[in-house]
Amino acid sequence: MGKGRLLIRADANVAMGTGHVMRCLALAQAWQDAGGNATFAMAQPSAWAGERLSRESTEVLEISGSAGSEEDAEQTAVLAGENAADWIVVDGYQFAANYQRTLKAAGFKTLFLDDYGHCESYCADFVLNQNASADEAAYRNREAHTRLLLGPQYCLLRREFNAWREWRREIAPAAHRVLVTMGGADPENFTGRALQALNSMAVNELEAVVVVGGSNMHSAALQPLAGAGKRITLRRDVLNMAELMAWADLAVSAAGTTCWEMCLMGLPALLIDLAANQTAVARELDRRGCAIRLGSSIDVSSEKIMERAEPLLKSVGDRQAMSRRCRELVDGKGAARVVSALSNTSLHLRPAQEEDARLLWEWANDPQVRAASFSSAPIPWSTHAAWFAERRRENHLRIWIAEDDWGTPVGQIRFDQHAGGDAEIDISVARELRGQGLGVELIRQAMQSLWSATSCVRLHAFVKPENVVSVKAFEKGGFRRVGMGEVQGNEAVHLIYEAT
Repeated sequence: MGKGRLLIRADANVAMGTGHVMRCLALAQAWQDAGGNATFAMAQPSAWAGERLSRESTEVLEISGSAGSEEDAEQTAVLAGENAADWIVVDGYQFAANYQRTLKAAGFKTLFLDDYGHCESYCADFVLNQNASADEAAYRNREAHTRLLLGPQYCLLRREFNAWREWRREIAPAAHRVLVTMGGADPENFTGRALQALNSMAVNELEAVVVVGGSNMHSAALQPLAGAGKRITLRRDVLNMAELMAWADLAVSAAGTTCWEMCLMGLPALLIDLAANQTAVARELDRRGCAIRLGSSIDVSSEKIMERAEPLLKSVGDRQAMSRRCRELVDGKGAARVVSALSNTSLHLRPAQEEDARLLWEWANDPQVRAASFSSAPIPWSTHAAWFAERRRENHLRIWIAEDDWGTPVGQIRFDQHAGGDAEIDISVARELRGQGLGVELIRQAMQSLWSATSCVRLHAFVKPENVVSVKAFEKGGFRRVGMGEVQGNEAVHLIYEAT
């Protein structure tokens, strides 16, 4: 079954650039790939945005109200209703707390994209901050129902990058290929500064591709710099950025959404934060050794670009280390994770049936599940099948499957009841859906079902000390630590939940 409809509210212009629309396009593509439909709502959409989005089979609707205003929010809600939208996605710094409240009051589920906690409060169903510097503390003032999707595991990369997830870069000993990309608009013409630096570099056989964004107004001034003697090619509004990143040995780039694409491609980069919201991204990637931050727009000259680019092109060791750290940070599955999060906000529990045996066996043998188990050896199918058949006949053991609104299994939960009203709990979430807080939701819903269906009054959970994620999930689900225990000769954190 399809995933329903998204209405995406985002803008692109010379002042704000194209990053908000481009990362929302990545989400729209992932939503389409999952069987859904996506529509954009934009205030004064540029010709470039309309053409780019139409190539992706996404309709563009126009908002007449001032961007971010109450009128804008009300028009967006009307458009969402007319298009039977299941979710409204909002991306832009012009959208504040009141905007979210208007959409929620109109009855819509909302995903709010954010980069640094710019709102005074949050009431959206989800807040997504894909940056490496994302911190839960920035969202303390949020509603109880608001879930956070934080960090590069949720990076929104366009469909073209899917084919490159398993690709591995070969680091050239003698590097000479440079990619320059300063975003969709580049109003201060940092592309020109990078071109001046390229023309001054003493690098043998230097080649460069300079990507000029669809909203860049400096094309006429760039052309003479590209023809100054070096092998420099200007490319406007490209559709094969992944291929260009694979070709390059080094990038000189704005510290916008392109950073995450370069990380997936393992491309060493010199970063310039052209706007205040890019500074935290550039600093964090520099701190992690994934890139080198040159500075802000007021700090960076063509001479500074040249001074840092030349030694990096000549240092194979530095480029190898940067490339490895980039690949460790971004795996390219972020858009799919966000789609899964939106698709699985409503979970339904049902008793495990005979036909669930193989699915449960596959989940149980997932390497991460086995590593977290007190008996880590793989489970043979014959052993599992016999165990499952026997357990289904026993009244004290309950196994439930959690499904989303489309009937897709997302995890399992098992209760083993003991005398005296006690029970032991065990949960697992499907591998592709981990990291979204589903474990907490599984725990909460399963406990409600257990209290209503049994006489159980006390739940026990035992978790390996190194499995910090599971310990936190149980604590968020209402469990409290009571000390350490032992399970099958292994040390275990003991947590308890008591019905009130």
